[in-house]
Amino acid sequence: MEEGKSGEKKKVMVAIDESENSHYALEWALDKLRETIADSDVIIFTAQPNSDLGYVYASTLGVASMDLITSIQENHKKVASFLLDKAKDICAKYGIVAETVTEIGDPKYAICEAVEKLNIELLVLGSHNRGPVQRAFLGSVSNYCVNNAKCPVLVVKKPAV
Repeated sequence: MEEGKSGEKKKVMVAIDESENSHYALEWALDKLRETIADSDVIIFTAQPNSDLGYVYASTLGVASMDLITSIQENHKKVASFLLDKAKDICAKYGIVAETVTEIGDPKYAICEAVEKLNIELLVLGSHNRGPVQRAFLGSVSNYCVNNAKCPVLVVKKPAV
């Protein structure tokens, strides 16, 4: 991707989660799109789970302490930070300095909102390779983003072993 008319670099966002598939998609993009990504701003994005802590209240019979809630939220932040640091290390192996962004929310909505807010011009996602039944019950982040993101979306499937 070349620079735009205003001299601004193009923006490529790779959305990751804790799955092996998302890290495969990141490495695939860094390898296969090397020339494109080298001249672009690369943003690594991850979504932290919603702060819907209904399950905590239910498991504690409606009496969840603030310490427990704070601990859960801090754990979500640590996981997101670890994922983003791992992704930055992967980028560094390819000579890419990536920016990292994390948001709280349902991944499919958070990714599409970040695409719009950050003016992303290419979104790269990994596929979880779920079957039709799993997709019906769990939903598909990649399918949602393909249909709703305000930019082209590249879905990378990890080859079957």
